[in-house]
Amino acid sequence: MATSRFENTIDKVFLIYIVIITVFGLAALISASGPLGVNKFGDSFFYVKRQIVSGLLPGLALFFLLLKINYEKWRKFSWVIYVGAVLLLALVFVPGIGATINGAKSWLSIFGKNFQPSEIAKLALIIFGAYLLSDRKRNLQDWQMGVMPILTLLSPVLLLVFFQPDMGTLFIMLVILFAMMLVAKVPKKYLFVLGSLAIIAFVVMVVAKPYRMDRLTIFMHPEIDPLGVGYQINQAFLAVGSGGVWGTGIGMSRQKYQYLPEVNSDSIFAIIAEETGFIFSTVLIILITLIGLRGLKIAKNADSEFGRLLATGIVVWLIWQSFLNIGAMVGILPLTGVPLPFISHGGSALLAELAAVGLILNISKKV
Repeated sequence: MATSRFENTIDKVFLIYIVIITVFGLAALISASGPLGVNKFGDSFFYVKRQIVSGLLPGLALFFLLLKINYEKWRKFSWVIYVGAVLLLALVFVPGIGATINGAKSWLSIFGKNFQPSEIAKLALIIFGAYLLSDRKRNLQDWQMGVMPILTLLSPVLLLVFFQPDMGTLFIMLVILFAMMLVAKVPKKYLFVLGSLAIIAFVVMVVAKPYRMDRLTIFMHPEIDPLGVGYQINQAFLAVGSGGVWGTGIGMSRQKYQYLPEVNSDSIFAIIAEETGFIFSTVLIILITLIGLRGLKIAKNADSEFGRLLATGIVVWLIWQSFLNIGAMVGILPLTGVPLPFISHGGSALLAELAAVGLILNISKKV
């Protein structure tokens, strides 16, 4: 059978990387979430089933849709996508629709199903940001007429995430936007000012809320209050340390038996490190790095500025979020509560990530 032109032009290496990490993610979720699923629902496969139904299957549908339609066509619909994301974020504050989980109003509860619109908002921010920054009518050298209007238009999604509050997602969005502005050649003096203001704002936000200050204190001194605010990070350290070089064996984690919180989501890397050890955990980190490098290559070779910014934003999102999660588990970054892309449980997250990958592969068809 002759190979189609479509199959010849997508970046197969990038696709293989994504298939590997997605399949691995499902396998890791089966192992990490088994005891939690039995304890809460009487089904050791509960979380992986939900991941497939609410994340993988609809995510694959979006993946193939975004892979098939020329990515340049999304430029004209970027406003619609962005406004839709803003409306979804606003709905989390509506009583009866919005749901509060772990102290954050980050969820919509519809017909008994939870959905996190901030995951879709990340992709919407990237698409709309790429459209604005690639608009040739805008002079990005002009702060007042070029840069400020873009920041004003993008501020609603950032403010809504801030008021949830979801500082981890807000931090990711700001880094994505900063990276896209850097690639778009916004003057470095403007980026310096924006970066400085963002740092000052985060310091103020940390000081203003005791629980955020506690996270920073525990990051600097994890030995403090090991049974209180330091419990999760200390149990994560114990899991990672227990893995040694080769790991305790697949399915043999002890920490997943109600010791380490959030084993199916935020803390899943610690369980992976415990069961597979330093060697395989390093291989996973290398795979994530390869995804980033291959994605940046696709961005560099994109045949339009819109495609270049779109791919850059998606890659920065996936890689930065991965290292925020892993960094927290090994103690080099504070806990932010963000999931590990393609691996942590979360249908909304996996759906958005697979859709984003479809866009990158669409861009790669032009390489």
